[in-house]
Amino acid sequence: MGAENRGYRILILALATWGGVGFLPFMPGTWGTLAALPLWYHLAQTGPWGYGLGVAALVLLGLWVAGPAQEILGRTDHGSIVIDEVAGLLITLAGVPPTWEHAALGLVIFRTLDILKPFPIRWFQAGGKGGLEVMADDIAAGVLGRVVLEIVLIFWGRGYGRGSSQWPVVSCQKNNCFFTDH
Repeated sequence: MGAENRGYRILILALATWGGVGFLPFMPGTWGTLAALPLWYHLAQTGPWGYGLGVAALVLLGLWVAGPAQEILGRTDHGSIVIDEVAGLLITLAGVPPTWEHAALGLVIFRTLDILKPFPIRWFQAGGKGGLEVMADDIAAGVLGRVVLEIVLIFWGRGYGRGSSQWPVVSCQKNNCFFTDH
């Protein structure tokens, strides 16, 4: 194996396992999800465009590294590949204030959906060898998790329009629309 091939393999595994967190024992998906929280906190400070671009870049990165990581690790959707969990949690926590309450609630909702894989999430778990097959079910769990999180926040009295989102909201009154803080 040549030096450049070895370096490529190390880079792919470092990214796919989120700096090696995916190699932690027992529950690598949960460790990967927990390791995503610092990135969420920092992205949450960037506003909707920064957050969206950060998540999009992470998803693209995951699509690129997950397929080769499977080949290196020798198994389809290897448990050590956790970049998909990182992306899924960031989707679940999109637009909520960076507080420990939101982090804990979003993490529990996302991990529950990711582990149980209710419909339609299970449909996205195709089991192929590419990056899309690794990432798709966690992206779906992230989207569904965001919907569930918003419903919980609404019943908790902190849902959309009640301070759940840290980003401005468009308000319209008598044909005049403007951004508000809520």
